[in-house]
Amino acid sequence: MHSKKDEISEFQENGDACSRRSFIRKSALGGISLGGMAMASVEDTVAHVTSNVNRYSSPSDLKITDLRYAIVDHLDRITPIIKIDTNQGIYGLGEVREDGDKRNALRLKSHILGKNPCNVESIFRALKRFGGQRKLGSGVSAIEMALWDLTGKAYGVPCWQLLGGKYRDKIRLYTDFMGETDFSKLVPRIKHRTQIEKFSWIKMTRCFRIVNATPGGYIKTTTDTLSEKGIQALVEYFSKVRDLVGYDLPVSADHFGASRDLNSMIRLGKALEPFRLAWIEDPLNWRMTHQLKTLSDTIETPVLTGENIYLKEPFMKLCDAAAIDIVHPDQASAGGLLETKKIGDYAQERGIGMAQHFTGTAISFMANVHIAAATENAAVLEFHQEGEEIAQFESMVNKTGDFSMVKDGYADVPIDAPGLGIEINEEGLKENLHPMDKSYFAPTLEWNTWIE
Repeated sequence: MHSKKDEISEFQENGDACSRRSFIRKSALGGISLGGMAMASVEDTVAHVTSNVNRYSSPSDLKITDLRYAIVDHLDRITPIIKIDTNQGIYGLGEVREDGDKRNALRLKSHILGKNPCNVESIFRALKRFGGQRKLGSGVSAIEMALWDLTGKAYGVPCWQLLGGKYRDKIRLYTDFMGETDFSKLVPRIKHRTQIEKFSWIKMTRCFRIVNATPGGYIKTTTDTLSEKGIQALVEYFSKVRDLVGYDLPVSADHFGASRDLNSMIRLGKALEPFRLAWIEDPLNWRMTHQLKTLSDTIETPVLTGENIYLKEPFMKLCDAAAIDIVHPDQASAGGLLETKKIGDYAQERGIGMAQHFTGTAISFMANVHIAAATENAAVLEFHQEGEEIAQFESMVNKTGDFSMVKDGYADVPIDAPGLGIEINEEGLKENLHPMDKSYFAPTLEWNTWIE
């Protein structure tokens, strides 16, 4: 990621040669290259390109028969998982964003029963009016996620292929440090994450804790405004971070608490410019387009926002105004896979980059991996899990292909795994059910009819 003063990152046949047989032989048939099959029969050619289609599934006859949920306790957060079942025995997995309400998805069940899950965009268009900003869009997003998983499994292809193909084979991850004010604890954690686990991008999160720990860090006016002491505390903090990791490693900054007023952020942004941060995150309310535009025009550090925005239209407004430098959607509340790709594509057309927000389980993570693979300007994906948390993270699912979820600070893009590339690990998921609700995909008959 560069600062804003740098660049933010056939043939045609005619006559008899155009016969149906020649066309089928030489075309890509859905984007799959036929390579050395030019001399094969039409029947062999069709058999080859459809060899990965799930033989237990007839995609055109698929029908949604059920939607159930399980709630897991992940990183001390309530995270509802949904499973959409079909008449052919295959299912799709989705995830309501962390601390979201399972009912945001369940209340939409009556709208999808009997539908063909492969008609993803049609179903999404019918459902999206029921979502809203922040986590109110997470029910719609969870269903969209599960529909793509189902469609990929039905056709035997990864979700990134359904989204148009991939730009990359590995997805770069950034790791967070939650506002630790004690450097004797922070230094070994950063060293372990960057030197042992080999993450090549870090984010210093909950920066308000640094200010809160500073006497006189705020000035009481009409709002809690950053004082010079508060700004200096953050300058000293990031100075220590840069002394530790150097200037080649991207470092981002997030969570400024009550200090998020325009004047404070201008003063802070200018003070932090010597540390060449990759971005300053959510410095102002994302609805304040004019204020974000003023801030972005005033400071050198790139401005990023978007984790609580639902649907592409608000992002389009921000991009059209050149109010931000990087969009930051969370697909689990932004509208799902295709909507998030559309957000990234729209941003790219306006010279704006994309980083992806993520705080959930392996289900939402894999959805993000497929989006990042299929979106050209997707630079980096958030990853919180650390140490033993990674084992818990991976234990709730089984991979259906040969790929690494997290290795050396990157995630592999599944090549040989259909859908999201995962299935439920029943034992692992049951071990992580939340104490408030131990249901394990129990029947949800009460949601079969529409409830206002």
